[in-house]
Amino acid sequence: MAEHLASIFGTEKDRVNCPFYFKIGACRHGDRCSRLHNKPSISPTLLLCNMYQRPDMITPGVDAQGNPIDPERIQEDFEDFYEDIFEELSKHGDIESLHVCDNLADHMIGNVYVQFREEEQAARALQALQGRYYSGRPIIAEFSPVTDFREATCRQFEEHSCNRGGYCNFMHVKQVGRDLRRKLFGHLHRHRRSHSRSSRSPSPYRHRRSSSRSRDRDDDYDYDYYYHYRSGSGSRRSSERHRSHDSDGSRRRRGRSRSRSRSPVREGSEERRARIEQWNREREAAQV
Repeated sequence: MAEHLASIFGTEKDRVNCPFYFKIGACRHGDRCSRLHNKPSISPTLLLCNMYQRPDMITPGVDAQGNPIDPERIQEDFEDFYEDIFEELSKHGDIESLHVCDNLADHMIGNVYVQFREEEQAARALQALQGRYYSGRPIIAEFSPVTDFREATCRQFEEHSCNRGGYCNFMHVKQVGRDLRRKLFGHLHRHRRSHSRSSRSPSPYRHRRSSSRSRDRDDDYDYDYYYHYRSGSGSRRSSERHRSHDSDGSRRRRGRSRSRSRSPVREGSEERRARIEQWNREREAAQV
C-alpha cells in the first residue's frame, strides 16, 4: 500500500495531494483547492509571486493609456527586470536557472522561479527578501516544490502550438536574448566545463588550440559547447574530434591511406576442407 501511494504521489491519480502545486508550485484554486498543497520547509527553488509586471499586462500590446507598445520595448523592459533580479539574488549563491512566467492567469502571471545550486543558498536569499519591495510593490517569496522545470513547462508553448494561450495551467516561460543569457550564465557554464576537463585526462588537441583567440570568441565557444553537450550532440561531436587525431596529437588524414595493407581474402568452404584433409594426411604420415 505504501509503495502504491508513493508511486502515484503528485500525479492525477493522487486524490489527496494537488498535482499542479507539486509540478508548478501554483494552483488556480488556491486555498480553496480540494487537495493538499504540501509547501516545502526547504528547497533549492524560490517562487516570487506575481513579481514581474509587464507594460501590457491589461491588454497585450497596449499600455494602460490605450497606446500601442513596440514589442522591442516590451522585451527591453523584461530583460532589464531579468538582469536586476539575477544580479540581486546571485549575491546569495549560484543560480542554476531563472524563469519568468508569461502566463495571464491570476495564480501564474508574473511568477518568478529562481533555482539555486544549494538549498542553503535559497534559504539565505529568502531571508534577505523578507520585507523588501520592488517597484513599490512588496516581494512575496516562498520555497517552491519545483525542482524539474521540464515537468512544469508547457511543451506545446515551446512548439508554438498551445491552444490555451496565456491561461494555460503550465508554465509559459518568457525568453531572454542570447547575449544576456550568455552574460549572466556564461561563467557558470565555463565553470562546469573546466570541472569536467579536470576530471578527465588531457587531450593533446586541446593544448594545441591557439592562444590568440579573442576572449569574446572563447566565451561564445564555452556557451555553445555547454548547450550542445546538454542536448546530447556535443558528446558525439567530441568523440568524432578525438577519433580524428592520433595518440601523439598529430592530425590524421580523412579517408583510408593507400599504403594500408589490405585484409587477406577469405577462403571458400571447399578450399578449407582440402586444407584440413592435407593437414590430416601430414599428421598421419608424421605418426607412422
